[in-house]
Amino acid sequence: MLEKIGIGIDIADVDQFKKIPYLTKPNFYKKLFLPSEIQYCLKYKNPYEHFAGKFAIKEAVKKAIDDRISMLDIETSYSKSKPVVNLRGNNKTKYSFLISISHEQKLAIAMVVSEKLSS
Repeated sequence: MLEKIGIGIDIADVDQFKKIPYLTKPNFYKKLFLPSEIQYCLKYKNPYEHFAGKFAIKEAVKKAIDDRISMLDIETSYSKSKPVVNLRGNNKTKYSFLISISHEQKLAIAMVVSEKLSS
């Protein structure tokens, strides 16, 4: 049964991530992203566009749910070329999500619709 719907949106500046190169500041990225997310982003020629996109998704998730949650408890991935979010920890089965993400020049934007599921 559906309990509550939430909406979150976030815009991230790709240049903010470019200013903090992964090779010189990996600890910065490890505070925001899971190892699988870092590996995903680093496989691209411009990883910072992907870091910005994942950051925007995580921030939008935080805005779309009632619970306080850390960035590392939000796991982003892709299934059939569509973004997917899974929560870790205590909120693992409390929510389901619809996600949309777009990149345009120096910006990444994400919108998340959350459904809080009743137990």
